[in-house]
Amino acid sequence: MTATLTELNAYPLKSGGGTALRSAVLTSRGLPHDREFMLAAPSGRFLSQRDLAGMALMRPSYDGEVLTVDAPGTSPLVHKAVDNGEVLDVTVHRHEVQGVDQGDEAAGWFSALLDTDCRLVRFTGHRATSRGGGELMFADGYPLLVVSAESLADLNARLDEPLPMNRFRPSLVVEGLGAYAEDSVRLLRIGETVIEMVKACARCVITTTDQETGERGREPLRTLASYRTIDRGIRFGQNAVPRTLGTLALGDPVEILERRD
Repeated sequence: MTATLTELNAYPLKSGGGTALRSAVLTSRGLPHDREFMLAAPSGRFLSQRDLAGMALMRPSYDGEVLTVDAPGTSPLVHKAVDNGEVLDVTVHRHEVQGVDQGDEAAGWFSALLDTDCRLVRFTGHRATSRGGGELMFADGYPLLVVSAESLADLNARLDEPLPMNRFRPSLVVEGLGAYAEDSVRLLRIGETVIEMVKACARCVITTTDQETGERGREPLRTLASYRTIDRGIRFGQNAVPRTLGTLALGDPVEILERRD
């Protein structure tokens, strides 16, 4: 069996569009700058496409100093990240974390774009995963999400209209393992890195949101529910944590080191 890494995607702004990478240095928190920024309501609760489907249209990029966000109908935000702003208490799925407020100009830009009062915050501090001993920034629960290309092909064979992989917002896409093979793997070597699959990913309404238009439908959740309902959740892909750090690149060989019992 020959398997390879076919996609690398980082999401510098939580619930914004992804940045496709050709190579990246895998860190203990996942891919560089993944979910380093987040939008928070005045209550501190995170904002996401679950509530604001239009967030799918935001196209962020971040070079480690400047966050640039393109969006339809407005001039781009070009924001030099700050680390000396007010530290705000914010929540991600009821988990308390902290973020450095990025100032009034950025907050005004996003508030106007989304017609929702919000602040842009940059992750600070330490946040552990609930399982697996990993760490992350503002991601929902784990630093990596792995999906097999064959899993999407199997799903698309059941749909009237095929869907692109970006509906599932994966960090890593592997090809050659087979449909849903990620479910049966515990350890994967990808290039010079090793990652551990920790928990099947429960899917939400974001998967029904067209990432190019922001429009919502009923698929793929309706079809996935018919055959991928596991432990009272609709599962697709695997949450993972890094075990051996190093460089990842498209085309890297993927090797199963250990399967689940």
